[in-house]
Amino acid sequence: MKKTTLTLWLAAVALMLCGTWGCSCGGKKQKKENNTVRKQNIPIDDSLRTALGEFVKKPRMKGNFALYVYDLTANKPVYGFNENMSIPSASCMKLLSGVAGLRLLGTNYHYPTYLFMRGKTVNGVLKGDLTLAAGLDPQFNETDMQHFARTAKNMGINKIEGKLVANLVLTAPVKSEIHWYPWDLSFSKYGLFYKGADRVERTMKAAFRAQGISVADSNVVVGRMPRGSRCVYRYYRPVTLVTERMFQNSSNTQATSLLYTIGRRVSPRGNYTQAGVAYLRSFLRDTLNMKDTALVVHDGCGLCTYNHLSPKALVAILHYAYQHPDIYKVLMEQLSVSGINGTLRRELNSEKLRGKIHAKTGTLSHPYGISSLAGYCTGRNGHQLAFSIMDSDMSVLDARVLQKKLCEILIK
Repeated sequence: MKKTTLTLWLAAVALMLCGTWGCSCGGKKQKKENNTVRKQNIPIDDSLRTALGEFVKKPRMKGNFALYVYDLTANKPVYGFNENMSIPSASCMKLLSGVAGLRLLGTNYHYPTYLFMRGKTVNGVLKGDLTLAAGLDPQFNETDMQHFARTAKNMGINKIEGKLVANLVLTAPVKSEIHWYPWDLSFSKYGLFYKGADRVERTMKAAFRAQGISVADSNVVVGRMPRGSRCVYRYYRPVTLVTERMFQNSSNTQATSLLYTIGRRVSPRGNYTQAGVAYLRSFLRDTLNMKDTALVVHDGCGLCTYNHLSPKALVAILHYAYQHPDIYKVLMEQLSVSGINGTLRRELNSEKLRGKIHAKTGTLSHPYGISSLAGYCTGRNGHQLAFSIMDSDMSVLDARVLQKKLCEILIK
């Protein structure tokens, strides 16, 4: 009987302790929920909302006009005007390809290029083959090829009895995408690996011979790496060097090259441009929840006039980046800064705005004025803002006046 009583008493104590533990956990949970509520209740700047409302009511030149401003600190929209309107995005498309690419590849991704050797070197003669295993490095050029040739020379190779092989991912030169204007490609400077097999072969042959390495013309080939080859040298270029030119200088070649890289990652044996575009569409639709069928993605650089995004879609891209610190860090370091560098070095170069806007520009003067601006700034209340303003069928000069006025209102 005493034993039973003791057992019941211990059980009661255990229940009391469990109840106390539960209250303690519940208290912590309630506190967490209260913190969440407080965060959600951060107020936005009502005076900014009023100022933006007055801005859109003022007379302006005819044309499509839309904007959207989001308070990242409060995690709330501030103001929108035609924010869901689908408008040609021009080079603001690079925000989509850049952020989606960094999400897929990672901000620490590096483009590899390798030198492989098969056989042995005897008295300066390689009795075997040497292979340049190329990837999709968008900035690999003739100088880099000379570096690889010097590396072979420093290994004691003066003559190659076997083959000098270029093992390429791309054998055909990059061509103009559908809907690009013909002159857009002629002004572009792609990396060596995007210029076609013949160009790579000629450059490789010249670089190795310039180092005094003898190889017969018939032995310089484009093809597969011979079996039994081993890696003797590797070179890596960080993807952030590519995105920097995309974001800051609006490089179409770097953006197109990144699209190839995206495409190869998701579909190694498929059409890289098609696979890359499909990934951008999926990122827009499935990751950002931008499901409006009026949003159109045709390329990764924005040269196609059929590309259509909306101010809300561009801000969604910026918001996603803000939520991922590694990507946000890249954007804040690489987007053009008003009056300081890149495509905004001369734009927004007033005393009020200099150094205060980090943004991507988008401009196409054909078929008629298309101009966009999307980026980040610190608002008048100290909150971090993401914004986008898009114009089409309007003079680019008139559109830039509106962009400047918007930025002045945001940071007043």
